[in-house]
Amino acid sequence: MKTKRKRRFSKVPKDKATGVPKKYLAGSKSKSKKAAEIKKTAELYKKGMYIDVKSVSKSRTKMASKPQVHPLFKKKKKNGSSKKK
Repeated sequence: MKTKRKRRFSKVPKDKATGVPKKYLAGSKSKSKKAAEIKKTAELYKKGMYIDVKSVSKSRTKMASKPQVHPLFKKKKKNGSSKKK
């Protein structure tokens, strides 16, 4: 009978200051605030306490920076003064 091997996961690059994976902090305005929020939520989860998912989602959305739009997909401004006479 074969013994089951434990699954191995590769190590993830982490932010030096916070210890949170870099991917989690990518694209945020304030990396330290986002890291603190992630750690707080993780701690509550581990303790089995209530997590207000709506407020967590709202705060993470607020911390995110605006996505960059490709120049080809930008909407062109219409000029109202160019009327033909």
